[in-house]
Amino acid sequence: MKKNLFIAFEGIDGSGKSTQVKLLTEKLEAAGIKVHTTCEPTDSPIGKIIRHIFSHKMEADHRTIAGLFVADRLDHLLNKTNGILKKLEEGYTVITDRYYFSSYAYQSTHMDLDWVIKANSLSANLLRPDLNIYIDISPELSIERLNKGRSTIELYETLENLQNVRNKYFEVMDLLKNEEKVLITNGNSSPEIISNEIWSKIVNQFEGLKVV
Repeated sequence: MKKNLFIAFEGIDGSGKSTQVKLLTEKLEAAGIKVHTTCEPTDSPIGKIIRHIFSHKMEADHRTIAGLFVADRLDHLLNKTNGILKKLEEGYTVITDRYYFSSYAYQSTHMDLDWVIKANSLSANLLRPDLNIYIDISPELSIERLNKGRSTIELYETLENLQNVRNKYFEVMDLLKNEEKVLITNGNSSPEIISNEIWSKIVNQFEGLKVV
C-alpha cells in the first residue's frame, strides 16, 4: 500500500475523463488525501504549441507532433516547479488527464507504434502509473458529444480517426498487459456508476485511507 498514487485517465475524446478526474479528486480529498490534478498537453510553452496545432492555428507533420508530445511529457514529469515527480515527492496523489497511452493510441494511427513506444520510453522508465483508467465509449458517441460541447472540431476528431484510435488503445493495452495496470470501464454508464467502479478499484491501495 502507498500513501500517494499516480493515476492516469485515458480514452478517446468525449469519453468523460474530465468528469471522472473531478469526481475522484473530490472523493480522495474528502478521505484526507492531498491531490494534484494535471493534464496533457500541459500549459507549458511546448504544450501550448501542441494546442495551437490541434486548434489549426499552426500546422505540423504528425512526426513533429509526436516529438512535441515526448518533450511536453518529459517536462511534465521533470519540471522543478510543478512536475509530476516533484508533486509525488511532496506527498500528493497525482491524477493526470492523459499520459503516454494517449500518445501510443493517437500518434500510432499515423506512424509506427514501436517508434512511439520507444520515443516515450524515457517517460515510462521514469514513472509508470499505479493505475491507467481507460473510459471506453464508441466513436459515434464521441462525435455526438463533441458536436454538442464544442464550437470547433480539433485535429484527430473525425469519426474514422477516433475509430482507429480506439482500436489502437485496445491493441496497446493488450500488448503491454504484463507491464501496465489498466482498468477498463464502460463510458456509457452514468458518471456515478463509473466513479464508484473506479473508487472500488483504488480505495484499498492507500495506506491509512479515511473513507467517509
